[in-house]
Order: sequence, then structure tokens, then C-alpha cells
Amino acid sequence: MTTKTDCQNNLRLDRRETKCSVFLSHVKPNANQPVIFNPDFFVERLRHEHPQAFADLVLSNITRLIDLPGDEFAQLTGESEPRVPSSGFLRSFNFLKRKEKGVVFGAPLTEEGIAQIYQLIEYLSKNLHVEGLFRVPGHSLRQAALREMLNAGTEIDLETGDFHPNDAATLLKAYLGELPEPLLTHRHYRAHLKIGELTRFDDKGEKTNVPDKERQIEAFQLLLMLLPPANRSLLKLLLDLLHHTARNQHVNKMSAINLATMFAPHIIWPKNVMASDLQENMEKLNKGIAFLIRHSQKMFKAPLYIEEYARLYFTGSKTLKLNDDLTLCSGTKDGPLGAIPAASPSPPVKTIAGEISDTCSVESSETQSYTESALRELYQQVNNMPESAKKKKLIRQFEKQPATPSADSRTPFIRRHWRSRSLGGIIKRKVLGSQILTEKENGTLQNLPPSS
Repeated sequence: MTTKTDCQNNLRLDRRETKCSVFLSHVKPNANQPVIFNPDFFVERLRHEHPQAFADLVLSNITRLIDLPGDEFAQLTGESEPRVPSSGFLRSFNFLKRKEKGVVFGAPLTEEGIAQIYQLIEYLSKNLHVEGLFRVPGHSLRQAALREMLNAGTEIDLETGDFHPNDAATLLKAYLGELPEPLLTHRHYRAHLKIGELTRFDDKGEKTNVPDKERQIEAFQLLLMLLPPANRSLLKLLLDLLHHTARNQHVNKMSAINLATMFAPHIIWPKNVMASDLQENMEKLNKGIAFLIRHSQKMFKAPLYIEEYARLYFTGSKTLKLNDDLTLCSGTKDGPLGAIPAASPSPPVKTIAGEISDTCSVESSETQSYTESALRELYQQVNNMPESAKKKKLIRQFEKQPATPSADSRTPFIRRHWRSRSLGGIIKRKVLGSQILTEKENGTLQNLPPSS
């Protein structure tokens, strides 16, 4: 009986610790379209099935946010070798004197290596209370033993007490520092510096020293989408660990900027350099990593317009549900939405650029109607003014503008056939109507009709 009760209690505990991955939806699904619960599903599908289209989409939006000259853009896309600071031959020679490469440490980043290092990350996530975590070094002999076990691919039980959290923390930094290339890659180095320079503008359009947090988050979201899959996976695990470490800074005394100072040399500094080689960029890089740590929960979500584009790319939907996408109307010819056609499996509907163009034409016609109405009211007000030199001057100015109606019969009138194809004639016909212009040609129009 006791055994049965214990089993039931354990089952309750297991259920209590289990995270529910299902949620209820009251929206009636469309039978013709799949039900997708992951908002990034179509983004990931676009990345894997159409990598070039995905890269073009992301790059076009990155260059909208940060200024990347031709050479720096070529470095970001991989068309040219990245140019990063270097300390010269002596520093490189010392770097080559490191220990021989192992299966994990010193080897290129792989999913197998991440699986081994995840053991350290999981252990550290349970010991965030340790003061000076990632700052205080561990014991060298214990670290050597732990390194050997990880290199051998061993599954380690770190809860036995044989190792201290500082041992795991020091080894995690060592692993990142010994990667052949920084986790954030040499190609992205210049882009990270540019994102750190994004600041707000004042009322006069001048740049201020206040960081533009929203644009920085958006730019980082896009940039991190271009990382290789293994780099992106490990970076997500690392930033999540550091984010929760910083949230416990009241206990461990490690703030986001302290953690950034510890990790920036290992994940973003170019290889074979010292602090003196980075000069003023070192502070920018440290602040950039601190920003990633503070906002890590947002960094690996695709911007809403990327999600919507990817969804439309595969579903061929005729509806743009996001108002933000409508702001891209002005760039449909050369913008990212017009650059990539709809996928071939999609049903025969309009392309995304065509859908947005239709929406833009509706908005354009509404704006034009409003402009015409405003012009009528303005001219009527001027026409009702008392006779004066000022009124005559204003009427002459109206006469000079091709988009405005002509003055009354006292104002000199340049005769022109009412079917004239000039810009002035076209706009006049749209504002006043061809009938008014015909009457004016015949000299029968004396006063402007009241606005409708």
C-alpha cells in the first residue's frame, strides 16, 4: 500500500514539473490552411527551403537600419574576407602555442560540441547564487580533469560535488575563447559596432546621445538571424544563462555589464588581439554584449514584418494583417517585399508586392481626395477675403500653381485648350472637373463654385 502511495505522489510531482505545451484557441481554423502554433515556423521554413531569399530579406532590412558601406556589406555577406584588428605576428605565434585541439575544446563549433558544453550550462543555471560567478577562477586541477572528460565525450554528473561552479564557469569561458572563430563571427564584427551607434533623434532631426533601444533590438534580431545554426543555438543558450545570472546580481554581484566584460573577449573580440588593439571600440563591444544579455528574451524572435512576409510567402494569403507592413508601400518596387516572388507551391493569387500595391492605391486615392477638398476650401477662403493687394497677390500665387484653380475673371487667364495634356491641366481637371474648365474657356465662369 505504501509503495502504491509513493508511486502516486511521484506521478503528481512529475506532472507538476512538466510544462504544458498545448494551449486552447477559440479561433475557428481555416480548413484550407495548416494550423501553425509557432510564429517563427514559416521564418524557419523560409531559411531552410529558400536560403537566398531569406538572406536577401534580412539583409535588405539590416541596411535600412544601419549604414554599411560597400566593403563592410561585402564582409557581412561573405563576399569578401572580414577585416578585423590584429596584433601582428608575435601575438599570433603565442596563440599557436596553445594546447593541441581536442574533440570539443579548440575544435570548430558543432552540435556535438554544444551537447557536451550544455552540461556546464545546465549545471551553472542551478548555481546562480555563487558570488563572483564567471569572475572568480576555478581550481586548475579540477578544470583539467573536467576538460578531459568533456573532450572524451563523457556524460558527467556534476551534482556529485567533485566540481565547483567556478570550475564549470571558467571552463565555459575557456571553451568559447578557444573556438577557431568568435561565436558572433568575424563577418558580423563591423555590424555590431554600427548597431551600438544607433541613437535617437531630437525634434530638429539631429542625432542625440540617447541609445535607440527599439531600433537596436530590431537590428540585433535581424543580425542574429544570419548566424550559422550552431552559433545561433549556442549563443541562445549562453545569453539565456547570462540573463538569469544578471537577474540574480543582488546575490552573485554580477551585473550585465560585469558579465559582458568577462565574455566580450571570448565571443566577439577578433582572434589574436589584445585590449590595446581595439582602442575605443572595446567599450562599444562591452556595451553591446551587455545589451544582448539584458534583452536576450527578445533577441531570437523574428520581427513581426519578417514573420508576416514568410507566412505570405508560403500561404499566398491576400490579407496583410499587420499595419506595419503597410508602411512599406512606398518601397514596393525596390523594397524587400517586391524583391522575392511568391513561392511556386502557393495558389494562383497576387504576389505580395501586388497586394501591398493595391492597398497603397486605396490609401493614395483617399489622400488625393483629402488634398482636393483642402485646396477647394483654401481657395474659397482667399476668394472671400476683402478686396486688397494681399488678396490679389494670393490669387496670383494660386494662378501660378498648376495644382490650384484659376482666379476669377479679373485675373489674367492663359488660354489653353481644355484637353491639354500639361500637368497643370491634368490636375485642374481632377480638382475642378472638366466641365468647370470648359466653362472657363468659354468665359462663362465668374466665381468659383462652393466646395462640395
